[in-house]
Amino acid sequence: MANRRNAPAHAPARHHLDLATPKRLDPKGMRITPLGGLGEIGRNMTVFEHKGKLLIVDCGVLFPEEHQPGIDVILPDFSAIRSRLKDVVGIVLTHGHEDHIGGVPYLLKERADIPIIGSRLTLAFIGAKLQEHRINPVTRTVTEGDRMTTGPFDLEFVAVNHSIPDALAVAIRTEAGLVLHTGDFKMDQFPLDGRTTDLPAFGRLGDEGVDLFLVDSTNADVPGFMLSEEDLAPAIDQVFRTAPRRIVVSSFASHVHRIQQVLDAAERHGRKVAFVGRSMVRNMGIASELGYLTIPKGLVVDMKTLEKLPPTDMVLICTGSQGEPMAALSRMANRDHIIDIGEGDTVLLASSLIPGNENAIYRIINAFTRWGANVVHKGNAKVHVSGHASAGELAYCYNILQPTAVLPVHGEWRHLTANAAIAVRTGIEEDKVFVVEDGVSIDLVGGVASISGRVPAAEIFVDGSSVGVAAEDAMIDRRALAEEGAITVLAIADLRTARLGDPIEFFTRGFVDQAGWQKGASAAIEEALRVEGESSTRSVEDLERVITRSLGRWLDRRRRKPVITTIVVEE
Repeated sequence: MANRRNAPAHAPARHHLDLATPKRLDPKGMRITPLGGLGEIGRNMTVFEHKGKLLIVDCGVLFPEEHQPGIDVILPDFSAIRSRLKDVVGIVLTHGHEDHIGGVPYLLKERADIPIIGSRLTLAFIGAKLQEHRINPVTRTVTEGDRMTTGPFDLEFVAVNHSIPDALAVAIRTEAGLVLHTGDFKMDQFPLDGRTTDLPAFGRLGDEGVDLFLVDSTNADVPGFMLSEEDLAPAIDQVFRTAPRRIVVSSFASHVHRIQQVLDAAERHGRKVAFVGRSMVRNMGIASELGYLTIPKGLVVDMKTLEKLPPTDMVLICTGSQGEPMAALSRMANRDHIIDIGEGDTVLLASSLIPGNENAIYRIINAFTRWGANVVHKGNAKVHVSGHASAGELAYCYNILQPTAVLPVHGEWRHLTANAAIAVRTGIEEDKVFVVEDGVSIDLVGGVASISGRVPAAEIFVDGSSVGVAAEDAMIDRRALAEEGAITVLAIADLRTARLGDPIEFFTRGFVDQAGWQKGASAAIEEALRVEGESSTRSVEDLERVITRSLGRWLDRRRRKPVITTIVVEE
């Protein structure tokens, strides 16, 4: 292996928009195809193919950004495997976060008996979600150190530390080579549950020879090492010690460790706690039943009991840490909740900002501040630490494993590229570090990895009960409606002459302009129809296109782009 430790700290991003569909896989090879999680924070899903069988690692969702109005979640694109679902031998879930398990119900609706493989807590979380979808899953529980075979895949599970208990990395062995997928991980040496990332197992796998390393990239551009979860205790305790009235804590509904810290602080300071939000109540109930969350007797009460207590004795733990509009925290900020946050109350945002959600979160912070609450967040106190390995931890792993090839996963382009640069600096050949995007496949044959092609990997929108119906064209229209409104044009016309029988009528929703704009718009449309009148044949659809196009051009000169709908009635 060439020594590149003094190489520049960069690795070029490689774009593969012109790749063809992969050719037939070598009979002894394994194909690795990420269908989500590359170039984005979410919808993590990777498909492994070997000897005609498929293994899926994770199947998560991506939460929509502001430019995707009306969308609930975004799924991976299953089209590349839809015709081969019968060949899927299992879905390995590395941990129980939504960006890794949220898409499972949608995949199981297409084939319900695919075995789900994961740790006890992970399977409990996905099991509760599947009950809501009326799916009874086939599950196999594993723990760190377990080794099992499913189809042609030999799987070994390795303990990793993350911001949720029971996270696992998975080593996949086939005759094509050894692949290690970290899932999400960090290297907290003092975790609250005492479960560290199993570096001795990483070293053993490194000695065996890791041919391809799929590694979490989320914090690859953050230097050094992450703080330990236990380092947050003083800041959380200070919030409880100094808060004059109610405390509202917002966190991910799966962040068991953070919730444990809040419960411990509440007990020390004599406050009662209520969980708010369906997912929070459900997940904390599961975590408590399985022994991952310790709740002192009498500490947690229901909302009705909590409301009878003095504000100085109240703690609410709720969902909505990413500014989700229907979550409890947003509703409190908008004064649309039974809890009326105001002067003297404290709001603790015990979570990170997922890229894309910044504006929504800052709106919540501003709203609570307006009502007189003290908002404590990552920007002004040490109340959150990431669950993902930073640059120093990644370099440490590369040096232990010394993989032959690397596929950075789970991150935006800046994260993937930063991760690749670390890999190169630790001695991995640059042409064996694959910075690719969703849908690009890597073939591993005889321990040698190479790019083999590209399959569809579009964003699949979930809009209410509809899956994949809304597309980017619909998003363009929705953004236009949100920003510019809509105009409906009603025209009565003679199809033979293209002349108007009555003046044009305009009906607007959300569109505003200077008074009298209709006069200029009508003139532009009438001129276009005059030119159209010289044509020999036409239909209602023809005139509708002429009117829409002419009005659009006229509005474009005024720098306006509303959604235009034209209705022509034949005279």
